[in-house]
Amino acid sequence: MQHQIPESPDALLTREATAAALTASGFPIKAKTLATKATRGGSPPFSSFGARVLYRWGDSLAWAKSRLSPPLRIPIVPATYSNHYPATVPTVIRSQNRS
Repeated sequence: MQHQIPESPDALLTREATAAALTASGFPIKAKTLATKATRGGSPPFSSFGARVLYRWGDSLAWAKSRLSPPLRIPIVPATYSNHYPATVPTVIRSQNRS
């Protein structure tokens, strides 16, 4: 079954549908994780309708985007200085062909 991403930010989704839509949008999460976060804190805002929990799509997507880290950049260290840095920092290998 293919889950679709809602067009309206005001669409109300069940926990399972919210998890599926977030995953389809590039934010992989399981319904069980949303349930855990709802009880322990840190979940997207939700409402209840009887025993059912409903998430507003716009709030859920904004929540997922807010959890993204800023873009990361890995420093490039010239090979001549690589012995001064930890082995985990990538080094640039200079070309032997110097035209």
